[in-house]
Amino acid sequence: MKYLPFLSFLLFTSCSDSPEVDPENTQNLKVTESYLEMWQLVEMLGSIANVPPTTGSNMEWQEYYLLYEDDTFKKVRERDGETKEANGTYEYVALSDGEYLELTYPSENELIGNCTGEPKEHLFVESERKLIGTWWACDGPGLFYQKVEQRETAQ
Repeated sequence: MKYLPFLSFLLFTSCSDSPEVDPENTQNLKVTESYLEMWQLVEMLGSIANVPPTTGSNMEWQEYYLLYEDDTFKKVRERDGETKEANGTYEYVALSDGEYLELTYPSENELIGNCTGEPKEHLFVESERKLIGTWWACDGPGLFYQKVEQRETAQ
């Protein structure tokens, strides 16, 4: 089970207070398109023990996912004044250890954070408002996302 170390850590951290989305950071995001859900990176943990978590503008980069009604997504990362984007399709999947948001990219991309090298990411659904990246299970950074808002879909 490739996510076992990651999930073990979740058991120890799931009761801790999670950071709230910084309204100042959210307002600075340049999002003008219509989307179904937005997930913003709110906390990062390093892969080295005893390194404190970082939040807000102290994080190494800013990042968010936009999920669209047609089951596509956009990932946007802002780092060192440069903005990079990646797109693909998404679905929520139930695996043996819980529910995940599965993001599938059309090809390899430097924004993909995973342990397998394939063009997919899995984010653990801890709650309706919190996702946790699984890259952490293989010495990547611990990435915690919070839902910023959800827009109503067109009927």
